[in-house]
Amino acid sequence: MTVSSRIIALLLGLSVLALAITGSLIYSRLSYLWLFLLLGNWVWAALSLRGVEFERGARTLRSQVGQVFEEMFEVRVGGRLPRLWLEVRDESTLPGTHGSRVLTLLRGNQSRSYRAVTRLTRRGVFPLGPTVLTSGDPFGLFPRSRTVPPESSLLVYPLIADVSNFPSPAGLLSGGEALRRRTHQITPNAAGVRDYAPGDSLNRIHWVSTARRGRLMAKEFELDPFAPVWIFLDGARAAQAALPHVEIDEASVSYLSKREKYSLPPSTEEYGISAAASLARYFVQRKRAVGLACKGDTLQILQAEAGGRQLGKILEALALLHAEGDLSLLALVMAQARHLPRGSTVVLITPSVEDSVMLAMDHLQRRSLRPVAVLLDSESFGGPAGTAALATSIRLLGVPVRRVAHDVPMSIALSVTDF
Repeated sequence: MTVSSRIIALLLGLSVLALAITGSLIYSRLSYLWLFLLLGNWVWAALSLRGVEFERGARTLRSQVGQVFEEMFEVRVGGRLPRLWLEVRDESTLPGTHGSRVLTLLRGNQSRSYRAVTRLTRRGVFPLGPTVLTSGDPFGLFPRSRTVPPESSLLVYPLIADVSNFPSPAGLLSGGEALRRRTHQITPNAAGVRDYAPGDSLNRIHWVSTARRGRLMAKEFELDPFAPVWIFLDGARAAQAALPHVEIDEASVSYLSKREKYSLPPSTEEYGISAAASLARYFVQRKRAVGLACKGDTLQILQAEAGGRQLGKILEALALLHAEGDLSLLALVMAQARHLPRGSTVVLITPSVEDSVMLAMDHLQRRSLRPVAVLLDSESFGGPAGTAALATSIRLLGVPVRRVAHDVPMSIALSVTDF
């Protein structure tokens, strides 16, 4: 019971008490007035959400940090009873969501819709809801609420920068050498035919062999001759650094200003994940097979494959990643390098300034792998100094280096030798 209803109930009680003491007719009428007001508003409130339907939807459920996300909210009122007010409260965990509204003067058999625009500032998965509908009587004495559970979720990918020129290790030809190894994925290199197996897609069927042998035959493929690219991201908690960051309140920002370029928070975790996503797209666009290895809050190992589907898997893994691991980059490299094909390009992304980064480079070279270093300038993020000295030492090993600082655009830092 709200404060207003308690006050009216108190007035009703006082009127009844005064009527019993004085017997005056005015107190009798006041008692009936308060009683009618309470009962009438209670009935009105009980019917306020009956016949009210709610729906929310979006054009896409996958977006990217820095982009604008649009949602449509629609409220349909059934029956003839008007609703003087109806509150739509969006309780989604999406940061900066603007889906809450108060709708007034809703007639019976009427629908009302509106659009909510949100600037995406955080990667991850966010349920679009729950949504709480609240209404009641005209005086707000007996509010009623109903919770609409979420029916879908929004997946927000990391920020992807445009990379124009990323180094290829010295001595590695763009074509690589053919790897005589069977693969389940479809590549341009057909190696033969075999009997059809349940689960094989129709485009793998070799119809000429099928007609000749009288049974379904499927094509076999070999690995692409292009050397695969592996991205190793340092997800160790001890290696990360971050500067204080205050998120802008988007409530007062206009729609046009939301189209301005988005800047990443000054954190090595966010910059490392964005660099990994940017390089994954860079190599996928160049028809290379790309794999991902990272030990953050969970271990993420995605085998190297080519194509847009692989890029989607990498972006999804990076969107859910948190750099809270307890495994160093050197330990991750030593555990996974033995499984990588000879001649593979290995991109190491790390904010660490420890000598173990040098040991990881040396270990990769000893296994005939081609490392490339992407060093996040720890000092520019409030961490320890030493990135410049580490970059110089790595270059002495003949390993290409890219250095990324928080005050340099990601696309420039990954595309040029120094800044």
